Amino acid sequence: QLQLVESGGGLVQPGGSLRLSCAASGFALDNYVIGWFRQAPGKEREGVSYLNGPDGRTNYAGSVTGRFTISRDNDKNTVYLQMSSLKPEDTAKYYCAARSGPYGPHYYAPKLFGYWGQGTQVTVSS
Repeated sequence: QLQLVESGGGLVQPGGSLRLSCAASGFALDNYVIGWFRQAPGKEREGVSYLNGPDGRTNYAGSVTGRFTISRDNDKNTVYLQMSSLKPEDTAKYYCAARSGPYGPHYYAPKLFGYWGQGTQVTVSS
């Protein structure tokens, strides 16, 4: 059974940092494209960052470039999202997702990802 479990969310002050984890079971993350998405109340789910398992390529949404870093630990079969310089507008529920197939901007849409975690809440507020 393929499963993704996120953790690491919480309440943080503006300018603070958090590291989200996405632990996979039932499949090897390094064979899949992994995406971090977020969804705020009343808004559509948006892509934040992507990692191509086979070759390690990464991409980021413009709103988080320079502040967020996606990485992986193959031994732990876990992908991380290090978030720094957090802003109130980063407040959302964050999800990790996985899909097989090609990597690139044409393949970032949430509907293309078949495996999803339950999400973890990130709240940035003073």
